[in-house]
Amino acid sequence: MPENIRSEVADPGQADVGQARIGWAEQDMPVLGLIRAAFGREQPFAGLAVAACLHVTAETAVLVNLLTAGGAQLHLAASNPLSTQDDIAAALARSPGVTVHARSGVDRATYYAHIHRALDAKPSLVIDDGCDLVNTLHTERPELLAGVRGGCESTTTGVARLRRMAAEGTLAFPMVAADASRTRRRFDNFFGTGQSVIDGILRATNTLLAGKVVVVAGYGPCGSGIAERARGLGAQVVVTEVDPVRALDALMQGFRVMPMALAAPLGQVFITATGSRDVIGASHLASMRDGAILANAGHFDVEVDVRALADLAVAVQPGVRPHADEYLLADGRRLILLAEGRVVNLVAAEGNPAAVMDLSFAVQALALGWLADQQTDLPPGVHEVPAGIDARIASLALASLGAEIDALTPAQQEYLDSWRLGS
Repeated sequence: MPENIRSEVADPGQADVGQARIGWAEQDMPVLGLIRAAFGREQPFAGLAVAACLHVTAETAVLVNLLTAGGAQLHLAASNPLSTQDDIAAALARSPGVTVHARSGVDRATYYAHIHRALDAKPSLVIDDGCDLVNTLHTERPELLAGVRGGCESTTTGVARLRRMAAEGTLAFPMVAADASRTRRRFDNFFGTGQSVIDGILRATNTLLAGKVVVVAGYGPCGSGIAERARGLGAQVVVTEVDPVRALDALMQGFRVMPMALAAPLGQVFITATGSRDVIGASHLASMRDGAILANAGHFDVEVDVRALADLAVAVQPGVRPHADEYLLADGRRLILLAEGRVVNLVAAEGNPAAVMDLSFAVQALALGWLADQQTDLPPGVHEVPAGIDARIASLALASLGAEIDALTPAQQEYLDSWRLGS
């Protein structure tokens, strides 16, 4: 590890508390435990520096320790200052092979300074959560691009940014779209985000969802999970969409579907999960009912137009509850913004459960190992997760749960492989 790179954390004295929480998470992450044992033997990252921009949580720490067990020198920056858990950062900072540049609540300039510190290690591999690290590499640290073999991106938003970079011919190395894997899309986005977003809203507000009109913007893998969980708690769920196929799917699943302009006066709780910007804008805010709650489940704080909300307000009362700010409008209405418009499940709650992150981080770990093992150069661009990785993770997860499945017989395999065998 370069001598001039040192960890930057809020309070090293919290390390013991953080380590206990990491141990708790490990109990629900058996798949990563199995991969860690294999990586410990194989050492796929021996001699390689890995720069990571991730949410600094207990579950992330299990992934970090897995990679260092495989020989990596890991340099971690936070992908969201409000989701950083300082005790976890302190615990990781004293782990061999790890430097951490993360403190809860830092400003934008410090956030990017931490990313630069992680990049100072001149990484061979990168892991990103939202594409800020990869973007910074290309725009501000181009001298490091030639040394990067590739990396993984773990969010829908980040993958979308990478695909735009690839389409413009500016992406300089291969990136694996971990978010697009079958394992992650179904388990992390639908089940994990669906539960943890509702958890964040309830922790921040203690509101009763039963009987309330909940508007979910976006019916992708995350939004569909959120809508399903809200309905399960008795909410009347309205979905807004721009994609006609997803809108039709939501309608056929029994949800009301309408434009945000029509949903705005009806909703009592609004949850954005689109990956786009200004999904809730000034005109929508102007028509919302008194006491409406605004939450964002997308990676960046642009889905709710927070500036427009501030412009409409005549007064702001921050912290009416933890991670809940009240905006008073000129006509007396109050709108409640959660988590400053940032990703609510990681700011107001603890993110996805460890059992879900076990599978999601397994995708990233195995994909990164696959990149490290490539004997021939992959072309720059966005690459899908190899099918064998998804299958391996699912098999490990089933085994850890004590479940078994059938295997194809030779006759069945021959039938599926042949076009000559019909009825």
